[in-house]
Amino acid sequence: MLIRSVNVSLPKQIQYKNKTVSTGIFKQAVSGRVIVKAFNLEGDKQVDLVNHGGEHKAVYGFAAEHYSYWQAKLGLVSLPFGKFGENLTIEGLDEATLCIGDRLKVGRTLLEISQPRVPCFKLGIAFKRDDMPRLFVEHAATGIYFRVIEAGSVAAGDTVTVVEPHPAKLTVQRVFRAYFDKSLPDNEKTPVIKQALTIDALSQEWREKLEKRLTQS
Repeated sequence: MLIRSVNVSLPKQIQYKNKTVSTGIFKQAVSGRVIVKAFNLEGDKQVDLVNHGGEHKAVYGFAAEHYSYWQAKLGLVSLPFGKFGENLTIEGLDEATLCIGDRLKVGRTLLEISQPRVPCFKLGIAFKRDDMPRLFVEHAATGIYFRVIEAGSVAAGDTVTVVEPHPAKLTVQRVFRAYFDKSLPDNEKTPVIKQALTIDALSQEWREKLEKRLTQS
C-alpha cells in the first residue's frame, strides 16, 4: 500500500438549507511531511467531536481506487483526492481484506484500525447531493478510521504495511455490512456482530451500535 495524498482542513462555515454549518470535510492535499498526533493531523481539525473526532477516529483513510468508481458513478469530469474528507488517500487500502484491530505502519506512525466510516449529511454537502450518504452506504466501500498507537509523521509516497494482523481476522467491510445491509439474514449478521464485540480495538461508537443491533435481532 502507498499513500497517494495527505489531506487536511481547518473548519469552514457554509450555508446549508438556510443554516450555517461548520465542517472540516473540505480537505485539501498538502505537500511535505505532516505530523500525526494522538487525535488528528497537524493542520486538521474535526468540528463534530461526537461523530468525527476522538481517539478512535484520529485518522481517516480512503482508498485511491475508490475514486474511479465514484467519478464514473456521479458523472464527474474530475475528482480530487481528499474529496471524501479523508486525511490519507491510500492506494491498496481494502476494507474487504483489512481487519478491525490490524496495526499498520503508515509512514513514520503506527495506526490501528478501529471502525468503518458512517457517512453523515456533510458528505452530501461536499458533493452537493443529498443522496450521497445513502449511495455511500450501499456501495459499502467506507474507508477506515484509525487510532494512533505511535505518533509520528506521514507524507505522500510513504508506504503502508500491516505489521500486526489482528487474530480475529474480521474485516472492516463484514462489520459494516452486518450493521447496514438489510438483505443479510440474521443468521449471517449475528455471528459477525458477536465476534466484533469481542475485539478490544473496536471503537466505543461501533460497540454501542452493534450491541443495540444485537438486541433487535
